Amino acid sequence: MTLPKTMTALILRQDGYAPGTGEMPTDLSPFVDLAEIPVPEPREGQVLVKVARAAVNPSDLMFVSGQYGQPRKAGLPAGFEGVGEVVAGNPALLGQRVSFFGMGWGTWAEYAIADARMMIPLRPDVSDADAAGLIVNPMTAMAMFDIAREDGAGAFVFTAGGSQLGKFLLGLARDTGVAAIPVVRRAEQAPALKALGAAEVLVSTSPDFVKRAKDVFAKHGPRILLDAVADQVAADLFAAMPRGARWICYGRLASTPPRLDQMGQFIFMNKRIEGFWLTNWLRATPPETVAQVVAEMQGRFASGAWRTDVSELLPLSQALERFPAALSAKDAKVQIAP
Repeated sequence: MTLPKTMTALILRQDGYAPGTGEMPTDLSPFVDLAEIPVPEPREGQVLVKVARAAVNPSDLMFVSGQYGQPRKAGLPAGFEGVGEVVAGNPALLGQRVSFFGMGWGTWAEYAIADARMMIPLRPDVSDADAAGLIVNPMTAMAMFDIAREDGAGAFVFTAGGSQLGKFLLGLARDTGVAAIPVVRRAEQAPALKALGAAEVLVSTSPDFVKRAKDVFAKHGPRILLDAVADQVAADLFAAMPRGARWICYGRLASTPPRLDQMGQFIFMNKRIEGFWLTNWLRATPPETVAQVVAEMQGRFASGAWRTDVSELLPLSQALERFPAALSAKDAKVQIAP
């Protein structure tokens, strides 16, 4: 296969971090440029992937704006994950369709570099729409659900209940008999989440939100809060939870940080706050366990137990101008197609 010398990519405009507002941007033009750049060459242990689709996750938006836990490098393509075909590098891998992380060379591009050890060879019955976002949300859902299940309380609560990751959590809970309690801002989201298996749905904008949360927690006794928002709603939920509760924060969607005013709960109720980052989980988890998780994820997508809801598929050449409208839509789940 003859490869081109140059390609189109959405490249980062700045290095390092930025103070930011804590909010996810929808207009990415201050942070990325559409550019023609050389096609990269894989080094030892790497492969070159011709990208078919790339995901646009909240973590991507925080990263390009300098508000994520990893520094940017100007001139490199953005994008954490995608799906495509291996076209250069290890001869044994050529032609394989894979899900992959961009390793310092992001996926919002026609071609991307991937670590050969970190790729996921795909089943033919897993669609590109599902495979483009196979790693960040599904694997995080699997790992955090195991935390909730191993807690033994039989129930857990999670914020951003209508998100793609939230729907994955609901599927896992439904299939294993664990009571899942999603939290949403809009009451109209509740029926759909109940249909997906939610035991209860808490609406944070309801006037009786805290009282209803206490009643639901008294009934189900959840000790795990999986939180993508890190706002006052999460803090109030945590305060209402029973002894031994764990607030596990895996995202920071809120622009205003929470206030903690019941510090005695950490002393007398054995509560604690901790973080979850998929990268750390992958480093700490035995390879055979990761392989089992990957196989289960693909099986869930292939069977239809999980599916990725894509609100809009943007051509790479038009993505920058169309991001504001696409990302501003309710429950937006955007992907890019080179």
